[in-house]
Amino acid sequence: MPTRRRTLTAVTTPAADQEQRATLPVYEHGTAAAHLLTRRQLRASGLRPGGHDPVALLRCRRCAYRPLRQCTRPAYLYDSRLALPRRTPTLAQEEALDRAMAARQTCTTCRTRQPYCLPRADRRCTACATGADLAAAA
Repeated sequence: MPTRRRTLTAVTTPAADQEQRATLPVYEHGTAAAHLLTRRQLRASGLRPGGHDPVALLRCRRCAYRPLRQCTRPAYLYDSRLALPRRTPTLAQEEALDRAMAARQTCTTCRTRQPYCLPRADRRCTACATGADLAAAA
């Protein structure tokens, strides 16, 4: 059976998102006001948008060379003056995250917790995996 050839298609956004983009002011990379920050910048500052909608769009650095082209990777900008402090997780949430990470980091063979996430295929640490591979080869 012949396989279908994949073709690149333009990324489409919902009509509401396109309307919102049309009404927001657009800034080139590096020209936005100092109080306008992306989500990552807000997070690094210990803030969150706080339910406010984005106030502007930031065109990516690549699109600065093509001013007539519509940016394919715009970033939403939020007003840091309206942002709220980031919420801290509760003790129960932190415990649940620790249990989940323990499940990902505990070796199934030697039952020790490693400081890194183990491969999903067998959940064995490198010492157990290489030891078993050497024993199977002998």
